[in-house]
Amino acid sequence: MATKIKAGIIGGAGYTGGELIRLLIHHPGTIVSFIHSRSNAGQPVHKVHQDLLGETDLVFTGELNTDIDVLFLCLGHGESKKFLTENAIPAHVKIIDLANDFRLKAHSRIGDRQFVYGLPELNKKAIQSATAIANPGCFATGIQLGLLPLAKAGLLKEVYATGITGSTGAGQALSPTSHFSWRANNIQAYKTLSHQHLGEIGESLLQLQPGGVIDLNFVPWRGDFTRGIFVSSTLSCDLSVEELYTLFTDFYKGQPFTHISKAPIFLKQVVNTNKIVIQLEKAGSKLVVHSAVDNLLKGASGQAVQNMNLVFGLEETMGLKLKANYF
Repeated sequence: MATKIKAGIIGGAGYTGGELIRLLIHHPGTIVSFIHSRSNAGQPVHKVHQDLLGETDLVFTGELNTDIDVLFLCLGHGESKKFLTENAIPAHVKIIDLANDFRLKAHSRIGDRQFVYGLPELNKKAIQSATAIANPGCFATGIQLGLLPLAKAGLLKEVYATGITGSTGAGQALSPTSHFSWRANNIQAYKTLSHQHLGEIGESLLQLQPGGVIDLNFVPWRGDFTRGIFVSSTLSCDLSVEELYTLFTDFYKGQPFTHISKAPIFLKQVVNTNKIVIQLEKAGSKLVVHSAVDNLLKGASGQAVQNMNLVFGLEETMGLKLKANYF
C-alpha cells in the first residue's frame, strides 16, 4: 500500500479507545497520527493502556490535529455531538463515532454531515460512500445480527430477548456495579425493557421489514466476567430449523465476520475477535436465536475498523484477522 490512512482518536483513554489503538497500530493500512485525552495529555499511551507497553511510543495529546484522513470519536454518549459542534473538522476527514449520538435517523445529521448507521451486514453499500459513520452499539450488534434474516423474511412480530454482558460494557470509570467484589459470583438485570439500544435495533429491523409492528422486549444482564455478550432471542416461527439455517446462511453469504453454527455456541469462540457466531434452536413453534459477540471488538472498536476499511476501499478484514482466546 503506497499511502497509509492517517487516523486520529478522540477519547483514547477508555476501553474502546484502548482496543482501537491496539488494532490501528498493527493495521497494515494505517498510521495513528494522534491520540487525544485531556486528562492524560503528555503521558505515554502505555501508561494508561499497559498492555501496549513495548507496542507503541505514542503519547497522549490535548490538541486536535486535522491533518488526518479519519477521526474516531471514542467519547461518552452525548459528548460526540458537543465535540463536533465545538471543533471544525475538514470535509475530507471521515468521522467514525463510537457513541450513540448519531445512530437514530432523527439525530443522524450535524451541519453538512449525514451519519450512516455502520452495521456492514445491513448497510455495506451506504458505508462505502459515507463521510460519517455512526458505529452500532454492542448489544444492538448482537441482537440485530440474530434477527435481520427473520426481518427480511417478514417473520418478526413479538420477540423476547435476554442478554448478558461483561463488565467492560460499563466503561472504564468505576461504579458500584463494576467493582470486582460486586461482580464476582454475581449477576443482575438492569435497564429492563428500556435499554438505550432498543431504538437503533428497531430502526434496522424495520428497514428490512417495513410497514409492520415489531414488539421487541429486551432484558439485559450484568455478568461476572470482563468481556463478551451472549444473547438469546425467542419468538414464534413456523419454519423448520433446516429452513431457518438456509435463510440465515443465504442472508450472511459473503459477510466475513458473521458465522452460523449448528453446534452450541459460547463466548470463548468470539472474545478477542471481530466475529459474531449465531446458533438456532427450535422447540415446537418456538425459535431461539443465540448470538455471541465481543462487546469491545465487533460490538465497538473492531466494527469501527471494519467500517474504516469499507470507507477507504480496503479489504474488509484487514487488521481484523484475530483468533479467539480459547483457553
